[in-house]
Amino acid sequence: MQIVVPGSKEERIQIEQIRLLLGNLGSSAIPGILVALVMVYSLYNKSNLVALLVWCALVIVSKLFDVFDARRILASSILPGDVPSLIRRLVTLHAIDGAVWGSLAWITLGTASPSGSVLVLAVLSGIVGNSMSLLSPVLPAFFAFCVLELGMIATKVWQFHEVAFNALGIAAVLYVCTLLVQARNSARASRQAIELRFENVDLVQRLRLESEKSQQAMHKAEQANIAKSRFLAAASHDLRQPIHAQGLFLEVLARTELAPAQRQLIASIRSASDASADMLHTLLDYSRIEAGVVEPQLHPFKLQSLMNKIENELAPQADAKSIVYRSRETDVVVMSDPALVELILRNLVSNAIRYTVNGGVLIGCRRRGGNVWLEVWDTGIGIAPSQQTEVFREFHQLGNPERDRQKGLGLGLAIVQGLAAVLGHELSLLSVPHRGSVFRLVMPTAVQPFSPEAPQSVPADKHPALPEAHILIIDDDQIVRAGMVQLLSDWGYHCMAADSIEEALWLTRSRRPDIIISDYRLREQRTGTEAIQAIRAECGMDLPALLITGDTAPARLREARASGLPLLHKPVSPSQLQSWLASVPSVAVNDPEPPDDQPATFSTPV
Repeated sequence: MQIVVPGSKEERIQIEQIRLLLGNLGSSAIPGILVALVMVYSLYNKSNLVALLVWCALVIVSKLFDVFDARRILASSILPGDVPSLIRRLVTLHAIDGAVWGSLAWITLGTASPSGSVLVLAVLSGIVGNSMSLLSPVLPAFFAFCVLELGMIATKVWQFHEVAFNALGIAAVLYVCTLLVQARNSARASRQAIELRFENVDLVQRLRLESEKSQQAMHKAEQANIAKSRFLAAASHDLRQPIHAQGLFLEVLARTELAPAQRQLIASIRSASDASADMLHTLLDYSRIEAGVVEPQLHPFKLQSLMNKIENELAPQADAKSIVYRSRETDVVVMSDPALVELILRNLVSNAIRYTVNGGVLIGCRRRGGNVWLEVWDTGIGIAPSQQTEVFREFHQLGNPERDRQKGLGLGLAIVQGLAAVLGHELSLLSVPHRGSVFRLVMPTAVQPFSPEAPQSVPADKHPALPEAHILIIDDDQIVRAGMVQLLSDWGYHCMAADSIEEALWLTRSRRPDIIISDYRLREQRTGTEAIQAIRAECGMDLPALLITGDTAPARLREARASGLPLLHKPVSPSQLQSWLASVPSVAVNDPEPPDDQPATFSTPV
């Protein structure tokens, strides 16, 4: 196993070169010993037997010591400070090894036959050639081995004073020079391989660090997003409570005798309150999409009626800005959820009007194969290519650095994109800065015939107002309780109010209520669902019940929806409350003015 040690790049390379050389020694030990034994067997005679045996013993001892020493060093950590001493050690050991192998020429060349002399020279040349691949990672070690072995051969052959042997000595010197050049090239190749490996290791390390940083950043972003959602849910809930109570008190106040100036003042207060409520309902729309509690109700419907409705509502805004509002007539029938498509179209048209100063807005649709393209064109400020993805991100707005509330919260396109995904419809954007934009929603055409819905008749069990009806109100917010009691009492109902399940049960035992209206989140982590179930169990009957909640947290929305009870979201307008009470069997609102239509599930665009 490679031991990673600190140090400069050069020191790390030298350590790896030493390790490479030491690792090579083990593979050369047994072949070297076998060659030594073969040489003794092939060359011995009476005059050189003892010398050959001593030489063979020295070769075996040298090889075994080299292997043992290499394993010992490899088993320990090589530090940068150890490099000079280890190089000196390797040079010394392999100089001795080269001298031992070279001494074979001194022992045999004077006593061996011509064929034996050729064998000696061939074997020693092969040994030095083989050592080049083994020792070249540490070039000084190979130099010491090569010079000592071939130097001893050259000095021996020059003693014979024969032309052939002199030529052989010169050849040995040239051979040494050639091997040194090759060894240098081999050393460079091994160094480059080591450097490349280090670069790969460093790259892997950097990639791992970057991956860890990315994971940490992703985790922080996820935690920040969760914290943001929790903060928005908590802030939205806390803001909804007083605005809800304010709306209730304003309704009670508006029903009293007031001077014209006072009524004008109340109308202004209501306008400001409605603007706050619209923003809170926008947050609710986004939270419902994020919570996954929006279930589309798909059925065929005509787009023209929806486009007419949007034009009636929003064309006056375009007129106020002196821009043109146009929509093209169509008889197309699509398969989708009209309430969700209406919210998508309202948001897109509202944005188009908001960001158009000159020119106008055009709404139209075109058939393309089995689909319908519903398009909103404008000649507004346009969207730069770099922003065309960002505009669908929540709270992102163009041209509103001061966060003017009249320009909304920056959630409209996030809601549009979320609803398009829920419906499974394709949403696209084309835009040119300073020239305008077109948003396109692709919907399938209806394959079954369209049949207009017949107007619903009022069931026979819906009776006029019953002032004697008793309503039990459960809410842990004292101001909200007081506002509900005053408003419902003003409508002619008898009211009982409780701030907990226990108090509600105590009131129920003294007078059974006809209707239950409960806040969803109560004290001590209890819910309105629990309160309604407990009161129904106490009375032994399924009393009409309504949940009202100021929660927008996805988990809370899923819980409330799973209860199966009717659910209204704070701030609840008096008209919403009237509409629900009018729908309760045997109970109607005792109010001289007919209630407004109940708003759609979703609210205003931003």
